[in-house]
Amino acid sequence: MSIAEQKFMVDAQGRNLVEMRPPGIQNNQPNDIQITAEQLLKDAEIHQTKEIRPPQQRIMDEAELQEYKFRKRILFENRVRRQRNYLGIWIRYAQFEEGLLEFRRARSIFERALEVDPSNIGVWMKYIEMEMRHKFINHARNVFERAIYQMPRIDQFWFKYSYMEEVLGNYQAAREIFNRWMTWKPEEKAWMAFLRFEERMGERENQRQIMYKYMEAFPKLKVYLKVAKFEIKQKAWESARSIYERTLEELGQEALKEEYFIDFGKFEIRNKEYERAREIFRFGLKNIAKDKAYQLYQDYLAFEKQYGEKDEIDQIILNKRRIFYKELISQNAYNYDAWFDLANLEMSTKDFNRIRESFEAAIKNIPPGNEKRFWRRYIYLWYNYAVFEELEANNIQKAIEIFERAIQLVPHQQFTFSKLWILYAQLLVRNKDIDKMRKVYGLAIGLCPNIKIFQEYIQIELQLANIDRARILYQRFIEIFPDNPIPWIKFAEFENDLEEYERSELIFELALQNNQMNMPETIWRAYIDNQIKLQNYEKVRELYEKLLERSKHVKIWISYAQFELSIKSITGFRAVMQRGEKCYIGKPELKEERAILLEQWKDMEIEIGDEQEIKKISDKQPTKTIKKRKIKLLGDESEDFGYEEYYDYIFPEENPQQKNLGMLLNNAKLWKQQQEQRNG
Repeated sequence: MSIAEQKFMVDAQGRNLVEMRPPGIQNNQPNDIQITAEQLLKDAEIHQTKEIRPPQQRIMDEAELQEYKFRKRILFENRVRRQRNYLGIWIRYAQFEEGLLEFRRARSIFERALEVDPSNIGVWMKYIEMEMRHKFINHARNVFERAIYQMPRIDQFWFKYSYMEEVLGNYQAAREIFNRWMTWKPEEKAWMAFLRFEERMGERENQRQIMYKYMEAFPKLKVYLKVAKFEIKQKAWESARSIYERTLEELGQEALKEEYFIDFGKFEIRNKEYERAREIFRFGLKNIAKDKAYQLYQDYLAFEKQYGEKDEIDQIILNKRRIFYKELISQNAYNYDAWFDLANLEMSTKDFNRIRESFEAAIKNIPPGNEKRFWRRYIYLWYNYAVFEELEANNIQKAIEIFERAIQLVPHQQFTFSKLWILYAQLLVRNKDIDKMRKVYGLAIGLCPNIKIFQEYIQIELQLANIDRARILYQRFIEIFPDNPIPWIKFAEFENDLEEYERSELIFELALQNNQMNMPETIWRAYIDNQIKLQNYEKVRELYEKLLERSKHVKIWISYAQFELSIKSITGFRAVMQRGEKCYIGKPELKEERAILLEQWKDMEIEIGDEQEIKKISDKQPTKTIKKRKIKLLGDESEDFGYEEYYDYIFPEENPQQKNLGMLLNNAKLWKQQQEQRNG
C-alpha cells in the first residue's frame, strides 16, 4: 500500500496508528478476457482427479496366500466387532471362508452370527445352503433340526428340509418331516405340499388320510369342499356324498352358503340322482337369503329346464319364487324390495285378483316412523299400484281412489312427496278433469308448498294457454318462497317469453332489492344474461357497475370484460381490465385476485392477437413463489403450530431488482451471440 493510501493517527498513549483503506479502482472498463460459469465448469472437469483404482494382485506362493487370508480375516473381525448386529457382514465373512474351503471356520462364523440373532431366518438359510452345497448332509440335517426346533412356525425350513430328503431319495424321512410339520397345524399350502408329495409317491391312501386330517385341523366349509372334490377325483362317490352330508351336520349355519349347495347339487346330478339334487337346491333356496343365492337359483332353474317338464317348470319357478319372497316378507314386513318382487311376480301371471291382493297387503305395512327416509321406498308401492290400475286394468276410478288414499296417508305436516301430487294431477289431466286437477294442486300448495309442485302446475297451465293463471301462480310462488332465486328467475323468463320486457326487468329489480335472497349472484347472472339476449348493452354495463359497487370480486371484473369482448368492444374490455387491476394494486391481501385477473387479461389479449398489448400485459405478470408462514389459530396466537407453505405473487413494481437483472441477462445473451458470430 502506498503512503498516500495510509492515514496516521495517534492514540491516547501517543502511539501511531495506521488506518488502512482499500485501494481505489483505477479502471472501470470491462476486462478483455471474461470468466464465465461455463468456463469454470469446463476447467474443473479438465483438472478433475481421476479415480484411483487399487492395483490387481496375483498370489504367487503359499506365503502370500496366508498373508492374504490373515489380512482379510483381520478386516472382517474388525468389521464384525464394530457392527456386531449387522448380520450381512457375518454372512460375507462366512462365505469368504467357504470360498477358501475352510468349512470349520465358516461354521464357526455362522454359529457366532446365530448367537447375535438366533431368530434371523436369512442366517439359518445361508448356513443350511452352505452345508447342502458341499454335500455335508448330516450337518445340514443337524442345522435343519435346530432351526425347526427354535422356529417351528417358519414354513421355509420345513419346505427345504422335506425337499432335501426327497431329492436324496429318503422318502420315509421326508414323510416323517411332513407328519411332524402337520402337528403344528400350518397353513393350507403346507397341507397341499404334503398331498402333492404323496401323489408323487403314488400313495392314495396316505393322500386320503392327509385330507381328512386337514379337515379335522381346519373345520371350514372351504376345506370340506376340497376333501369332497378329492374323493370325487378318486371316484369314491359314496365317500364324497358322506363328506357333503357331514358338512351340513358338523358345520351347521356356516355350511348354509351358495357354493355348498351348488357343489352338492351338481355332484348328485353327475350321479343321476335328480330327486336328491332337486331337494338339495330347494333346501338351499329356502335357507339362504335371496341376495346371496343368485347363482344357486340360476343353477336350479337350469336344472329344472333340463330335467323337468315345461309347464311344471314354470309353475315350480313361480311357486318357488312366491314362497321365497313371502319368506323374506315374513322375516321383515318392511322389506319393500321383497314386496316389489312379489308384486312384479304376480303381475307376470296376469291374475288381477292376485296382483291387487299383493299390493293391498304391501301398502298395509306403513313405515313405523314419520321420517321421510322410511317412506321413500314405501310410497312407490302406491305409485305402482295406481299405474297398474290405470294401464293394465284400465280402471281409472280405482287409480284415482288409490291416489286419494295415499294423499290422506302421508303426514304432510312433516314431509311430502312432490311426485305423488304430480302423478295424481297428470292422471286427472289425462282423464280431462281439469277442475279437479287444479283443486289437487291448490291443496298441495296449501298443505305443503314445494318448488317442483309450483313448476309442474305452472307448466300445465301454460300448456293449456292460461297465461293469467300462470302469472298468478308465479306471484304466489314468489310470496311463498321470497328468498329463493328460482321463482324470481322463472317469473322474469316467463314475462320475457311473452315479450313483456318491462315486467321482466321490474321483477329482476325487485329481486335485487331483497337483501335476504339466497345466492343473489344467480339473480345478477340471470338479469345480465337476459339483457345481453335483448342486446341492451348499456343496461348490461349499468348492471355490472351496480354489481361492482357491492363487490369487487375478480370474477365480476372478468365477466364484465368478457362481455365487452363479446360485443367487439376492445376499448371497453381494456378499460374494465385496467380498472380491475387498479382496484387490486397496493393491496397485499388481494395479490392472488390480481394475478388471476392479469392471467385472464393475457389470455384475452392473445385471443385478440395484438402483439404490442400482449407484450405489455406479459410484462405485468407476477412471479409465483412458494413461501412459509406460521400457522395461527383464531384466538390462540401464543402457541406455535408449525409452518405452512403458501403461494405468493411478486409483481414487477414490487421487485425493481428483477427488472435490472432481466436487462443484464438480455445484454449477456446479446454479447454471447456477437462473440459466436465473430468466432464463426
